[in-house]
Amino acid sequence: MSQAPNTLHYPAGSAADGAWSLSLTPERAGWTWTGLRVANLAPGESVVFETGSDEVLVLPLTGACVVECGAETLELAGRDSVFSGPTDFVYAPRDSVVSVAGSGGSGCRFAVPAARARSSYPVRHVPARCASVEARGAGNCSRLVIGYCMPDTLDADRLMVCEVFTPGGNWSSFPPHKHDEDREGESVLEEIYYFEVGDGPGGAGAAFQRVYGTAQRPIDVLAEVRTGDVVLVPHGWHGPSAATPGYDLYYLNVMAGPGAERAWRICDDPAHGWVRDTWVDQPVDPRVLDALRSRRAS
Repeated sequence: MSQAPNTLHYPAGSAADGAWSLSLTPERAGWTWTGLRVANLAPGESVVFETGSDEVLVLPLTGACVVECGAETLELAGRDSVFSGPTDFVYAPRDSVVSVAGSGGSGCRFAVPAARARSSYPVRHVPARCASVEARGAGNCSRLVIGYCMPDTLDADRLMVCEVFTPGGNWSSFPPHKHDEDREGESVLEEIYYFEVGDGPGGAGAAFQRVYGTAQRPIDVLAEVRTGDVVLVPHGWHGPSAATPGYDLYYLNVMAGPGAERAWRICDDPAHGWVRDTWVDQPVDPRVLDALRSRRAS
């Protein structure tokens, strides 16, 4: 893995580039495999980009869009917001030219998670129903995880993408975990967290993200995050992602690494792994169960 990035927290707008409100390449991040772009399109407005050496998703965050890739023209129904449930998306391989146009009455905000790829897979339009949806944790560690491009949901070369819904007042990505060693039970993965935070009566909300390292590989991040912010995890323990009371939290995770096997394997911080044992006697937050039922029904 390359040297750790100098900047690990990018506030919204600080990594903009032209049509992209967020443009984070591996080179800009200071690592090797993982990238993410986000754009906002008015109805009929479009953006064209080349995937180059990356495999990517076109993943609507808000609204609908039309994606053209090679001979394929694919209409994405999208969703009202990241808090509305899973979306359909497009997978595009390396060495592609992709055009995305906003459709519908309100345009589209979409993400392009990316990973440096060794081989190509075909262009695919993946319906929202193909995403895995599961509740994790219990009590105030309850959250909903939606898997889009994970080893058990979609064939790809390196790219792994999921998103997490955490109700206000809950703790997610906990116990803190890491994936920075190539050993049994753990895989080496760079990870991007892209955040959106719900609004309240007084305006936009905020959340908090923690990343910390070991004595051998120190890293220290405690970031107040808002909609559009990004936190990079080149190595080290990460968690919790804390949703403040009254403000729901969403984050998109993008992961990739050098391993011959595309696998998401994590190791809990041994100081805090005991928390998992307490979930046995706690109910899952009903807000997560309600979200789980509605997402599966749709």
